[in-house]
Amino acid sequence: MGWLAATVWGPAAQASAPQAPAPQVSAPSTPVPPAATAPDSEAVLAPFSAHYLAQWKGITVGSSDLQLVHTAQLGAYRYKWTVSASGIFRLVYSDDVVQQSWFKVVDEHVLPEKYFAQEGKSSVSLNFDWNGERLRGSSENKPVDIGLKPGTQDLLSIQIEVMLDLKNGDMPDAFYIVEKNAMKEFLYAREGTARIGTAIGTLDTVIVSSQRAGSDRILRMWFAPSLGYVPIQAERMRDGKLEFAMRIKSLKR
Repeated sequence: MGWLAATVWGPAAQASAPQAPAPQVSAPSTPVPPAATAPDSEAVLAPFSAHYLAQWKGITVGSSDLQLVHTAQLGAYRYKWTVSASGIFRLVYSDDVVQQSWFKVVDEHVLPEKYFAQEGKSSVSLNFDWNGERLRGSSENKPVDIGLKPGTQDLLSIQIEVMLDLKNGDMPDAFYIVEKNAMKEFLYAREGTARIGTAIGTLDTVIVSSQRAGSDRILRMWFAPSLGYVPIQAERMRDGKLEFAMRIKSLKR
């Protein structure tokens, strides 16, 4: 997948910058058994849609949309992230990046079931078999078949898991996250709080950082408790310098 898919929102892994044309792991503190009973999902997690501006080194290069909706199954959701380049960057990155995660909320934790991402002809499709403890699918036409660990998340479901963990005050220090065809360790930390001005008003936020073990990139995200911990902005840093940012422009709940 291209640079747009790896800018922000997902964990801070390695990714290339855009080029202008001519850019020990802990499972959640409450284990998530597949056989557990789903709670009242609306009380745990409220659907929303949010629109953001995407910036690279202070230059607006596109937009991003997050959408969380219920599916027909009790306690089940679909989370969708669409990223679109704009201006001259659209000449090079003409295809939108679309990622989707289907998951259940079980005992107030996320249990991912399916993940799909596409940018042009490149795609990733993964299925979580929790009973068999296997992850199967394909990544850019290569087969994927790896073991699952308790608490494993995909690149989108991890964001919802962090939202719920912040709400419940039990975010672990690390997660296993599936990226393309491999399971990787990402370190997470709650860095404090901040009141920030946004396009939808001044909000009190909780700051969370994530970093892949051994990486020099750090992702910071600002979550708003008053909005159900919806992410308000995100910034990816490398060696103390800002690379990419997403800043909210509108929100519907």
